[in-house]
Amino acid sequence: MAYRVAVARAPRRQRYDVVIVGGGHNGLTAAAYLGRAGISVAVLERLDRVGGAAVSAPLFPGHEVRLSAYAYLVSLLPRRIMEDLGLELELRSRSTASYTPWERAGRCDGLLVERREGPATRASFGALTGGEAEYRAWRDFYDDVARLARVVAPTLTQPLPTQAAVREQVDPRLWEELVERPLGLTLERRFGDDLVRGVVATDALIGTFASLLDPSLVQNRCFLYHLTGNGSGEWKVPVGGMGAVTQVLAAAALGAGAELVTGAEVTAVRPGLGASGSEVTWNDGAREGRLGARFILANVAPWTLQRLLGEPQEESLKPVGAQLKVNLLLDRLPRLRSGAEPAVALAGTLHLAESYAELEAAHAAAAGGELPSRPPGEVYCHSLTDASILGSETGRHTLTYFGLQMPAALFHHDPAGAKAEAVGRALASLEAVLAEPLAAVLARDAEGRPCVEAKIPQDLEAELAMPGGHIFHGELDWPWAPAGADLSSPAERWGVDSWHQAVLLCGSGARRGGAVSGIGGHNAAQAVLELIRERRP
Repeated sequence: MAYRVAVARAPRRQRYDVVIVGGGHNGLTAAAYLGRAGISVAVLERLDRVGGAAVSAPLFPGHEVRLSAYAYLVSLLPRRIMEDLGLELELRSRSTASYTPWERAGRCDGLLVERREGPATRASFGALTGGEAEYRAWRDFYDDVARLARVVAPTLTQPLPTQAAVREQVDPRLWEELVERPLGLTLERRFGDDLVRGVVATDALIGTFASLLDPSLVQNRCFLYHLTGNGSGEWKVPVGGMGAVTQVLAAAALGAGAELVTGAEVTAVRPGLGASGSEVTWNDGAREGRLGARFILANVAPWTLQRLLGEPQEESLKPVGAQLKVNLLLDRLPRLRSGAEPAVALAGTLHLAESYAELEAAHAAAAGGELPSRPPGEVYCHSLTDASILGSETGRHTLTYFGLQMPAALFHHDPAGAKAEAVGRALASLEAVLAEPLAAVLARDAEGRPCVEAKIPQDLEAELAMPGGHIFHGELDWPWAPAGADLSSPAERWGVDSWHQAVLLCGSGARRGGAVSGIGGHNAAQAVLELIRERRP
């Protein structure tokens, strides 16, 4: 799918009802909703294209294959948003949920979880654990999680529910297990096998640096978001790559009358009240401009918004990302030591070094300033689900590796050297489960170099202006209002309030933000519409 979006190089007007800072997917979502309501909107994007982290690109010279360069799967994008905006986007299920290679007592095998669990999944649990108990525990646990997800999912595009309102719909034991006590304790009680515990736990650590026993419960919050999307928690592949998500959202925004301006970096935000009391200053490298607005939506991290507002920032509170992303292009799929069919094992999430003990050991090492010796991570082969991203290069395949427990501090003193070492260890972890060298299947670019491209938190900060390279713009919040929260204003009711009445958060840093969902943009737009109705004579 071609990735072309018509954008402008300068705003057409001096004043708008709403100016959106940042053209990522949430900003586009907000612009589409507001434009459809007859609100004048301008989106200002620093880069020369919109989409933020939701983009596809040919990363390797000489190859037309388009990889999802940053974000790579979709789960939290609500069906309601897709229907409201008429998004013609296909999100395709993967045929395999996950495959986890293991070796015990000299035997190589793998834990297979089918997308629709059947006899093969049951048999796979039996081969690993020697009985039925662990599989029953698995089914019981995810049935419980699904019940919580079905309660939470519909509220994500509604005004914030109170904690009490959500809690009264959930079994008290489950609430305690997932919301009030560290997830690790629950997994230790629910499961007896270390590998099974780890497979479950990985959803708590995507982009989140934490022990599974962390008393802050940041891992619990991350886990809940990863299992909540549309009530099922299924992570799907967008056909055409992540750029297809941006393409349909940008088309919806433009079709609604919004202006998308690229190459326009916002350098200051001045909040105010009234018909055009707020102002943003932008710069395209050659000139500086100012736009008046009734409201400003910040599709940037709260940390970045503080800087734009000219407010003091405490360095210790800056978000810290914790992941390693590696994109690869293969000439063919590799054979696995376990003997599993590659097209089955690689069709879902391939877990590497992600037992419970290995996850905790990696956290301890990284917290002590050491790069984990065998870093935990997972691998995805999107081309098995969506061959369209290959273009005419049929037969080849893409791989995406996402490494956990990789905080930005590990790369601070020697980014290039530490990055090379981390990539080497990550690929060694993959090669350890293969029956042949990875080099035997790696494609090469037009210059003869292996097709391997990697990003550490520092790269995300430099390329996408994500503070600390944190993919959620900061630690995730519970998707409900805590006891005693002030919900008197529309911004507070929708979880998008900032420090100023005329400036609202609309990105991943909003409550219920994070991941490619459009929820932050939807909720900010609803808050603005309420504010406009309140102030209309």
